[in-house]
Amino acid sequence: MHSLTRTTSLSVAMFLSASVAMADCGDVQIAAMNWPSAQLMANVDKVILEEGYGCNVELVPGDTMPTFTSLNEKGEPDVAPELWINAVREPLRMALDEGRLQSANNGPITDLGEGWWVPPYVLENNPEIKTVLDVLERPDLFPDQEDPSKGAFVGCPSGWGCQLTNINLFRAFKMEEKGWKLVDPGSSAGLDGSMSKAVNRGENWFGYYWSPTSLIGRHKMVKLDFGVPFVGSEHWDGCIVKPEQECADPQPSSWTQSEVHTVVTTEFAENAGDMVMDYLKNRVFPGAIMNAMLVHMDENQADGADAASDFLSMHGDVWKAWVPAEVAAQVNPM
Repeated sequence: MHSLTRTTSLSVAMFLSASVAMADCGDVQIAAMNWPSAQLMANVDKVILEEGYGCNVELVPGDTMPTFTSLNEKGEPDVAPELWINAVREPLRMALDEGRLQSANNGPITDLGEGWWVPPYVLENNPEIKTVLDVLERPDLFPDQEDPSKGAFVGCPSGWGCQLTNINLFRAFKMEEKGWKLVDPGSSAGLDGSMSKAVNRGENWFGYYWSPTSLIGRHKMVKLDFGVPFVGSEHWDGCIVKPEQECADPQPSSWTQSEVHTVVTTEFAENAGDMVMDYLKNRVFPGAIMNAMLVHMDENQADGADAASDFLSMHGDVWKAWVPAEVAAQVNPM
């Protein structure tokens, strides 16, 4: 009887705890940013917060700068699930220090970021290659189509901010002297096509890209360790990201760390309840699964809502670890 009483009391406590969380949550505005991973995250949050915690969720269109500005100045929306903070680092830090905003999760996706990539078979066929420094000694493995005597490094299209960074790192590593050519792919489609064409033919490819993206997931691309430490924010921000004429002596460096946070307003954090905030803190998408979901979205032309349903159906082992069992039981994946 004592055992039965304890079990019954625990069940009642769990039910009451979930009920309180559902009562406290209320109306929630979530930014659905205009790229696939953010669409998936926002829609997963919508399903779990509505069905698991009783929130009334509205998804609103978003993008990095306008969403952050609205969060910071107007206190809305309540949640930005996937805010890439490199572009807003200083004003975000000020907003955090002044108490307007809070970072509910400073790593909602693992293994993300920008860098230099190769297909996996490059490393399988050349086990001596471990880092960017190793690749730079082998331009012969990546012959340029127009001049096969040089290695081709595929950088960013003209006009992209990362074009300046790649140009300066190309200079910093003295790649031209080592037999390399910096290739401008011309456009986003040109960059994607360059990688896909090479991989589909089983040819070597070396260039810039970022994750999470469907292309990285589809081709299982490998981001290389640069083999040198990060040069530091002062030189990176004061030289590496600047036009060539403003960066006379770029130094070799790893790529600066890309940071993504789930950012919420302090008003939301105080009113939503501890269980909701615990969910946002625990909600971490493994990078490999996120990339696989982006491939799935691309191949099936799935929008964020469809992708969220598929994710919840396919990856219960992932998302059920984010919430208490009694909350998970309320969420219908379909």
